[in-house]
Amino acid sequence: MGASAIEFRLRMVINAAIIILGFWAPWIERWHIGRRMSLLEWLALELSRTGVASFSVATSLLLIIAALIAAKAALFRVWGTAYLGADTVNSASMLAGKVMADGPYRYVRNPLYIGLWCMVIAMTFLMPATGAAFSAILITIFATRLTLGEEAFLSVKLGEPYMAYLKAVPRFIPRLRGAPSPAGTKPHWVRALLAELTPIGVLVAVVAVSRNYDLEIAGRIILVFFGASLITRAFLPGVRVNSEPGL
Repeated sequence: MGASAIEFRLRMVINAAIIILGFWAPWIERWHIGRRMSLLEWLALELSRTGVASFSVATSLLLIIAALIAAKAALFRVWGTAYLGADTVNSASMLAGKVMADGPYRYVRNPLYIGLWCMVIAMTFLMPATGAAFSAILITIFATRLTLGEEAFLSVKLGEPYMAYLKAVPRFIPRLRGAPSPAGTKPHWVRALLAELTPIGVLVAVVAVSRNYDLEIAGRIILVFFGASLITRAFLPGVRVNSEPGL
């Protein structure tokens, strides 16, 4: 079942609530569900207990995995926004113009939602284990609902051209072969970088943890980049690409 118009309008607030609750995990103190230990530490301990790797080696390997996921998030978010347009990405309503089949949209239909999902998954390494599970499950459900809602909306608005696009390009798993030919849309990289500071901040935070293992500093880095993203999104000049929207 796809997301409603209200869910789409409030998607940033809902995403933020999912992330905040994952870090806060109030059920740990209130109902004693889980422990105040990051998923990173918990996984490293479990790997060391089973003899797969020492705690330090396991921690380093997990941080590399988290950094790769965060890098993928930044890549998909910036790349997708560069082609779709920052104001289209930030729109409170679903938009429909021409079908976007340039940049990452030639290979996968929802690069922005893939980026969102990867960004939250990268952050789960810094959350308490139960909070990480909570955020991972809810962001998967919510991103899927947003995707289905957009696809239903665009199928009605754009008709046959979009239906052909649905058949040619996969929803979540990129396909490199048989991609549609580029349509010549010009990307706006600087605006995309400014609009997508949050996933870049998550990557910086994970790298910072790998250097000093300070989760509090990582959280502050994410908050700073998120605040900067809100400011830059508010003042970015409008560059709209009337095509498939997403966030």
